[in-house]
Amino acid sequence: MPGTAPARFRPIAFFDVDETLISIKSMFDFYDYFLAAVGHSEQEQRKLHDAARALLKPGMPRSEGNRLFYRRFAGYKADEVAGIGRQWFAARLTRGGLFHTDVLAALRGHADAGMTTVLVSGSFSACLDPVREHCGADLAMCTQLAVLDGVYTGEVTRTMIGDAKANLARELIAGTGVDAADCHAYGDHTSDLGLLQLVGNPVVVGENPDLGAIAATEGWSRLAGIPG
Repeated sequence: MPGTAPARFRPIAFFDVDETLISIKSMFDFYDYFLAAVGHSEQEQRKLHDAARALLKPGMPRSEGNRLFYRRFAGYKADEVAGIGRQWFAARLTRGGLFHTDVLAALRGHADAGMTTVLVSGSFSACLDPVREHCGADLAMCTQLAVLDGVYTGEVTRTMIGDAKANLARELIAGTGVDAADCHAYGDHTSDLGLLQLVGNPVVVGENPDLGAIAATEGWSRLAGIPG
């Protein structure tokens, strides 16, 4: 978990990343950039792009699709991928519209109030490290890839999809001794539901109808998710 370790008893604000804090699915957007950066032809890029998106097909568990996706980095040096990740982030930031301005403002507001801010995402460090550094979050809890002699093996040692987000958030809350009722969480999809239900101050971002219905029933706060 990159970042500065949280101080004990500081309330925590958890933020899902893709389509919550930022307006895109980072790992797919990064993958397209990565394919060009490592020299694939346009034809190869289109083929690999389509194959990656096919992992989102209905019926496939999100955690399984996540594992299959990261096999695509087998054989690449972790440092090389991280460097391309920083190039991708800089280019994507220059294009504009990457961050949801209302959610980013909420994160920085929590930080200014002395809370620990934590990103939770199924993406991986090559994407998440520059995002965390830009927004000033304390920690990033993300999918972890196995590395052997500095090279990605293609295996995943920890996923951060669905219940895994809530489980690690629960461990962090217990480990720091903070009261979950004082914590906040932000998410855009029903896969974030466990995380949202864990804290006393859940916030639904965007217009997911199923999650929106739950928010209306429970009286949860809402943010539109406005691209800057």
